[in-house]
Formats: sequence, C-alpha cells, structure tokens
Amino acid sequence: MQQQIALIEDSLKQLHMVQDKESLESLRISLIGKKGLITQAFAQLTNIDKDSKKQVAAQINQLRKTFEQDFARKKEEITLKELEIRLKKEKIDSSLFRANGFTSNGHPLSQMRDMIVDYFVELNFSLQDGPLIEDDFHNFEALNMPKFHPARNMQDTFYFRDSMLLRTHTSPTQIRTMQTSELPIRMICAGPTFRRDYDVTHSPMFHQCEGLVVESGDHISFAHLKHILEDFVKYIFGENINVRFRSSFFPFTEPSAEVDVSCMFCEAKGCKVCSHTGYLEVLGCGVVDGNVFKAVGLEGVSGYAFGMGIERLTMLKWGINDLRSFYETDLRILEQF
Repeated sequence: MQQQIALIEDSLKQLHMVQDKESLESLRISLIGKKGLITQAFAQLTNIDKDSKKQVAAQINQLRKTFEQDFARKKEEITLKELEIRLKKEKIDSSLFRANGFTSNGHPLSQMRDMIVDYFVELNFSLQDGPLIEDDFHNFEALNMPKFHPARNMQDTFYFRDSMLLRTHTSPTQIRTMQTSELPIRMICAGPTFRRDYDVTHSPMFHQCEGLVVESGDHISFAHLKHILEDFVKYIFGENINVRFRSSFFPFTEPSAEVDVSCMFCEAKGCKVCSHTGYLEVLGCGVVDGNVFKAVGLEGVSGYAFGMGIERLTMLKWGINDLRSFYETDLRILEQF
C-alpha cells in the first residue's frame, strides 16, 4: 500500500508541470478514473488490517483532496492562459487592414444586392428608392391590403403614431414610382425592411429587392414574368439549377406564384434543408392586381411584379445556415468574402 501511495504522490508532483487541458485530463483519469491510482488504493483498503485501515484511509483521502484542489487551480490557470493566447491571436487593429494587404469584395449581402441590381439594370430597369418610414396607404392600402385584411397579420409591423410605420417590405416604392413616373415603367428597388421577428432565418431588419414592369395596354402577361425570372435565377445559382413556379397568393398580384429552385445541398434528392421536397423557395411574383392600379389612378395598363429576400438568396448561394451571422461582424465569416 505504501508503494501505491508513493506513486500517487509522484503523480501529484507531475500535476504542476502540465501545460495543456489534454494532459491535465489524462492525469486526472490516471488518478481518480475507474482504474486510477487513488481509486485502486481505496479499493485495496479491504486487504489491510483494521488497526492500519483508518490511518491509511485518512492518508489516501487527504491525497485525493490535495489533488482536487491542485487540479482546479491548474485547470483555471490553463484556461486563462489559452484565453490570453486566443485573444492575442484574434486581436483586431482596424488601422492595420491596409498595411496588411486586407482586401474585401464587400459584405456578402452587399455582394448579392450588387449581383441582383447589375442583372436588372442591364435589362434597362431603373433603380428606385423610397423612405424607410412609411404611411399606411403606401405600405398596405394601395397594395390591396385594406384595414383588417388578414395579410396584415403576417407583417408583424413596427408602428409609430398617426399610422406611420417602419416599412415591412420594399413594395411601397413601387406605389410611389407608379404615382410619379410616366409609362412605361421598368424599375427595381432594394433596401432594408423591418418586421418583429428574430431567429436563425428571420431578423427585425432584413433586406428585400422588388421589381415592377407596367405598360399601357393588356399585352404584359405571366409569360413575360416567367421568362425573365427563370433567366435571373440561373444567373444567381448557375445554369444547372432547376426552376419551378408554384401557385400562391399575394394581395397585390393575381395570378401569383412562388419560384422554387432545386435544392443545391442535396441536388434535389431530398434533405433536411429542403424538408425532403428537393426544392427551395427563393422569391414571389405575379401579375399586378387591378386594385393596385386603381389605387394609384392608372387605367388601361398591365404589368407584373416580383420580390425576393436578399438574405435568403445569400444564405442559399454561399451555404450560410444562420441569418444572424450577417450582423455579428465575425471576421471568420466575413473574410471569406
């Protein structure tokens, strides 16, 4: 038994020389694991005569207490040392970015926005903008969502006094453009929108891009919309992607559809990301409802509209699984772009 105690004391001396958590855990197992020296020493007490047992048990118990105290101190010491090393490694001096040759193509959301805008500007769409603080008419009423319309419940709106609100989509810019521009209209708008939601796929502030085409007469049809969006989706995700249009409902378009693309994570075979359907929804679209034209005083016209979430396209394009990553300024993510 004295030989066993000597081995335990030698191991305790080694504790002070340990420099990393892996070695520390290995030493812990060798002493108090199922087959550890201290554990075995307690088990062997049954082989000692009664006169010596109490004294030896007290000695072993004291060695165990000493180990537990030294182990806790050593673990804290190693943890603080590793934290110091990590903080030094991750230390950021923004003034050194240029000196260190830091280059960036921009934030991933900015890159996606630029891709979208470049595509439609090449097709002679104008880039429009509108206020972030909107009134009820432009955000809801003119878009065929009168008071008490059930679609309003989907928006989770941030309201101010006097019916003012943070815009819940970029669609009000379409209304303002139709009120102030001459026909024909070919426009897109991109910018931040706001809703009361926050999780891995939703944020209180997010970005949308919407497009609108309006011309005199009734020759603008869903076929025109389908053609341009199929080409746009392949421009974003590649020529090998499959595109489908699925019937849907939006108050401001009729007929309406959601555009799906074949899941790029499982190659349309079905996985957890696409809920085993093989497809992922990327945007909504439709032929502009007549009530929207009536609200802005247009007659004898036809057109189509579409809208998409910039965050969603970015997540799918580059495989980012948490929307909140876009706003945490974590260089480990941002430097990839």
